[in-house]
Amino acid sequence: MFNPSIYSARRNELIKNIPSGLVLFPGNEDAAMNYPSNTYHFRQDSSFLYFFGPDRPGLTGVIDVDENKSFLFGNDDDLNDIIWMGTRPSIRSLGEKAGVDESHSLSALENTLKEACDNGRRIHYLPPYRTEKILRIEKWIGTHHSRVVEKASPELIAGVVKLRSVKSPAEINEIEKAVDIAYEMHVAAMKMAHPGIHEREIAGRIEGISLSHGNPVSFPVILSVNGQTLHNHYHGNILEKGKIMVTDAGSETDLHYASDITRSVPVGGNFLPEQKDIYEIVLKALQESVKSIRPGIPYRDIHLQAAAIIAGGLKELGIMRGDIQDAVHNGAHALFFPHGLGHMLGLDVHDMEDLGEDNVGYDEEIVRSGQFGLAFLRLGRRLEKNFVLTVEPGIYFIPALIDKWKSEKLFTDFINYDKLESCMDFGGIRIEDDVMVTATGSRVLGTPIPRTVPEIEDIMKDPD
Repeated sequence: MFNPSIYSARRNELIKNIPSGLVLFPGNEDAAMNYPSNTYHFRQDSSFLYFFGPDRPGLTGVIDVDENKSFLFGNDDDLNDIIWMGTRPSIRSLGEKAGVDESHSLSALENTLKEACDNGRRIHYLPPYRTEKILRIEKWIGTHHSRVVEKASPELIAGVVKLRSVKSPAEINEIEKAVDIAYEMHVAAMKMAHPGIHEREIAGRIEGISLSHGNPVSFPVILSVNGQTLHNHYHGNILEKGKIMVTDAGSETDLHYASDITRSVPVGGNFLPEQKDIYEIVLKALQESVKSIRPGIPYRDIHLQAAAIIAGGLKELGIMRGDIQDAVHNGAHALFFPHGLGHMLGLDVHDMEDLGEDNVGYDEEIVRSGQFGLAFLRLGRRLEKNFVLTVEPGIYFIPALIDKWKSEKLFTDFINYDKLESCMDFGGIRIEDDVMVTATGSRVLGTPIPRTVPEIEDIMKDPD
């Protein structure tokens, strides 16, 4: 955990955005995997972590906005808990580490919330994403479970997004630790990417690297020679020369800050000429995007700039044609770049996505587009100093999408479908870095992970 003063300061800033009432932060519970005592790896709720900090199940935090007091609720371990799990810190000691005013049992929580409801006080909470949490809130405040999510507090959502979006130096340090672990993961994947290797061997190895640092991966590993499937979690293929292996993976730190890095490498260690051509386009889109990041610029504009670079590069290869700006304006490039350029990063790999993508990535000035491709941009709003975000352009040849657009004769002024016949087995290429917005520009976080063609080919030649 951070110093108690950090959690106190965060809560004090939050209540400036909440008019009155109680703010409720239920922590997560253990979740059964296939029978009650065999649970999934526990992951604490990120907003609870941000405002209170303790990383164990069975806890709830409450802030009394009117009294400017904070409370931690939970039960101390009984003898059976100690026998099976060992001795753990008391609720009082956890409360001291969180900097709260008082710590109490869970039975006191129910009394506190009942009294507040009886007195007509408003209970603010974030939209719950787990069924058990929905049912707990129903029990505590009497809102029917079918309406719990819709009754989440807009003021609290806005306040949490405002605070969590801007990362402190301590948070940025944690994210850089996570990127440094990802460096080890991705370099290991590059060195293993040779013909005859099962994808699952590499996926297992890099997940093990993350675990060896004490923490799981920040999301299920995406690793496949079928990179045209954007989130490909199938690891059953055997690597063959001539294929591109896309690896999208990251780690969490002890405090659960995440990294999210993607690299695309040639099986066997050398890019074929046509692979190198596509790779260089994606790399240019990444590099120019990073150069363009600065406070005040809408990330949507940087996304569209990357789209124009991709479309322009594909035009040089004869795959696209016509006026590039018109092609991007109309969305023709999305056949090859159908996702957004990036998203916020922090305690969640898609930071605060449980609060609603539009609440995090958009605002009253910049609203989400309905256009295919651009609609999947998670972050469109103006950037601010100390935002941390991903930059992840890509080019993909998705046979089903190509066939659909071709049959519908979409964007024939901009797309050379005849040329695409030779690209149907190409797969995809994505390159991704984690970037902090500085006062005047940007900084790529963590130890630099090989990304240029010479860097990748050189490191893949060295098996050690």
